[in-house]
Amino acid sequence: MHSWTDTLRFAFQPVVNLTTGGVAALEILARPETGDILAEARRDPELDGRLAVSAVRAAARRETLLPLHVNVFAGTLADLGGLTPLHAAVRAAGRLPWEVTIDVGPPYTHVPQQALLEAVDALRGQGFRICADGVGDGDVPLRLLTDLAPDLVKLDASLLARPPAVRAMRTLCDQLGALLSVEGVETELQCAAAVSAGAQMAQGNLFAPPARLPAADVYVPPRSPGAAAPARSGPSVRQFVRPAALLAATASAGRVRALLTGSPEVSGVLLVDAHGVPVRSVHRSRFLLSMSGRYGHALYADRPAAKLGDPPRTVGIDATAWEVLDVVAVGDRDRTSDDVAVVDRYGRCVGAVRLADLVRALAESRVEEAAGLNPLTRLPGSDAITGEVDRRIADGRTFALSWLDVDHFKQVNDGAGFAAGDELIRSVGRALQHAASGSTHVGHIGGDDFLVLADPDGLDPVAASVLDAPWSAGGHSVSLSLATVLCTPGSVTDHRQAAAWLAPLKKAAKSIGGASWVLGRAGLPGHEIRRGAGASAATAACGVAEPGAG
Repeated sequence: MHSWTDTLRFAFQPVVNLTTGGVAALEILARPETGDILAEARRDPELDGRLAVSAVRAAARRETLLPLHVNVFAGTLADLGGLTPLHAAVRAAGRLPWEVTIDVGPPYTHVPQQALLEAVDALRGQGFRICADGVGDGDVPLRLLTDLAPDLVKLDASLLARPPAVRAMRTLCDQLGALLSVEGVETELQCAAAVSAGAQMAQGNLFAPPARLPAADVYVPPRSPGAAAPARSGPSVRQFVRPAALLAATASAGRVRALLTGSPEVSGVLLVDAHGVPVRSVHRSRFLLSMSGRYGHALYADRPAAKLGDPPRTVGIDATAWEVLDVVAVGDRDRTSDDVAVVDRYGRCVGAVRLADLVRALAESRVEEAAGLNPLTRLPGSDAITGEVDRRIADGRTFALSWLDVDHFKQVNDGAGFAAGDELIRSVGRALQHAASGSTHVGHIGGDDFLVLADPDGLDPVAASVLDAPWSAGGHSVSLSLATVLCTPGSVTDHRQAAAWLAPLKKAAKSIGGASWVLGRAGLPGHEIRRGAGASAATAACGVAEPGAG
């Protein structure tokens, strides 16, 4: 008599780390040859639970070392109160629960939320990781999503057409301590949109289609030079986490040797206790050197591998790349090539970071940053500011874009000399940097021209820092002019339109003698004079022509 297992096969699709380009995990997908067993499993929790067990067993037969993603319907968890047989199957396959992520999928409608949350807590207590699947294309309530506190959120690729929504989800994920992934990525444009919106992981046919054999190599489009540039404080370690080769702390040296010789891509093994906490780190080269020495195999093969390991180097999942380098820099120089274990808030290993990945990314970010800096002031050029303008427009944020320059700067250079002019420019740049708050961006676009991007409430401190201070070059007094355009959501479509509204405001500011500041609003005629002759709260009588108007 045939059973449903006779016509069911499983395929593996890689989950890709968008920063390293490596495979972070494999999602196991049921592929029935006949019938629609997934529709039956949606109605039958017991069947869905057996499917999850079969998926783990299928992965074990493929002998993959990569972490796994197993799909389970939300209703199944709520009905069964957890997946005890799955825990047993994972152990029987020689895997550890924290190497398996449960992808909890829709529908959520009519699912008892309290029962679901209790089941998720039970799975998390066993060591499993939790993923909220089908977000953006499913029916998961936002409150339930936050209560689940998943380790990973998977968005449907259709949401990439709405970048503000994806960025908002990335912000939520950061608050929850979760990673953001996009599934169903089919094109390079979708991949670029995912990276730009802040997604850290992705999967889809672009990288590799589901296949019967686990894929080790995937296609990842090259990142554009300005895409998702790391912050000055350093990119998050989450961007560089690779799957770690984990074995129990009691594993023999022979078991470690078999893993390393059978998996040349593995640079080291982390030995973990019953809770998944790293206790020893085994470096590939040093370990194999000890085993290959005279009598090495006879001496160590049956002994605990921990005797050939070192204390693990660990960082929290919220650490930055620079903090990882600090950990590497402390201690034995012979261990600078060791992987660093990344642990969650419970101290359990979630993966490893390779030093080469960090150094390469940090070096590239510094090169890109240096290439965009003005050599005189060491401030970013216009590209950095206009890129941020476009991000704020896409996010629907109100912002103020300002243009600052020195009045009659050519006369300053001619009268005081270029050295005095250069020093004046550097001084203005330092004043702007000093006054800038965390959300204010300052750029030097060349000569005596500066751009300032700020929130509306951050304008006054910046203006005061440069307009209320005395300036001179070669003993001669100098004044500055500031023009600002206030952009509300929908008033401009990109940075070019914002700049077009700003240009006539600059002319208006320059027409006022002495230190001056005029402010206009994109989409509206007229401007206010906030500094200089005729300053008042009222709109100036002279209007500002719309861009392109005759």
